[in-house]
Amino acid sequence: MAVRWGVAGTGAIADKVMRDLLHVPNAVLTAVGSRSAERAEAFAAAHAAHAGHGQVPRAHGSYRGLLDDPDVDVVYLATPHPQHRALALAALAAGKAILVEKSFTVTPAATREVVAAAGAAGRFAMEAMWTRFCPAVVRLRELVADGAIGEVCTVTANLGLRHPVDPATQSYNPELGDGLLFHLGVYPVSFAQMLLGTPEAVVAHGVLHESGVDVEESVLLRYPGGRSALLFASLRSPAPGEARVLGTTGWIQVPPRFHYPNRIVLYRDGHAPETIDAPLTGAGYTHELVEVTERVAGGHTESEIMPLADTVAVQDVLGEIADQLDIRVVEGPAELP
Repeated sequence: MAVRWGVAGTGAIADKVMRDLLHVPNAVLTAVGSRSAERAEAFAAAHAAHAGHGQVPRAHGSYRGLLDDPDVDVVYLATPHPQHRALALAALAAGKAILVEKSFTVTPAATREVVAAAGAAGRFAMEAMWTRFCPAVVRLRELVADGAIGEVCTVTANLGLRHPVDPATQSYNPELGDGLLFHLGVYPVSFAQMLLGTPEAVVAHGVLHESGVDVEESVLLRYPGGRSALLFASLRSPAPGEARVLGTTGWIQVPPRFHYPNRIVLYRDGHAPETIDAPLTGAGYTHELVEVTERVAGGHTESEIMPLADTVAVQDVLGEIADQLDIRVVEGPAELP
């Protein structure tokens, strides 16, 4: 049986992700939800091929209409971050599985609320951290687990672009989850958490926009045993987008952009560098969509690759960064409007 997908939100990220559904066996896009019937209809028409058998996905002019659709098994939440909380809780209450775009929510409390609701409902829930499912990153984790670079000591990662905002014409809006932390800053934090687990201390330095959101941050994470992570993200300046995993007997380079790599390079003491190619399928979202489709079809409630405990741990670090930098964070309501 095919797993029937619905998507909440019709923005650019929803468009990119759902285009990769064509590469996923036993997955079809059956419905689209938006606060605008016109946008829902346009998105549905543009994605007719992803519905299978040439059918146009059903268009709903409200999120409630999407969640009440009996022909939807799993909902991909691609709305602004502060809306994730209400949509996730409502989707779970409606009996749907959920794939929630990163960052999961904008506060640790809301993340725990959704995780608890998923557990109580017995429904699948996962954060859409596509990086962890990229074949190159899967291979990196295998090499680390096999001891290819000894014990991991340090993780470094940077990700930046120049995104100037003209205060005369536009600004960042905290009520929409704008700013760096929940869009780009989550990537280095999640990458470090994947390899080192939960830190025992967080030290953050950053730059705030006049709207109260962050536009640059440098973060040091301290772990037991003297391990550490050195992370940088920016909307003020471009950065290579590279990550490195440093061990006691070698290191692994993840070339730009590390959050969707096609290859890694293994450096081991006494050996020539080894480049490992691992191409992405489609735009790279295919791999997480396969994971969700297979887990939902199999009746699972979590992914072993992106478990909810990791999402909670990452959100805790984001929350600590937000507190230390005094970022203006606006969490959305628990109920759909």
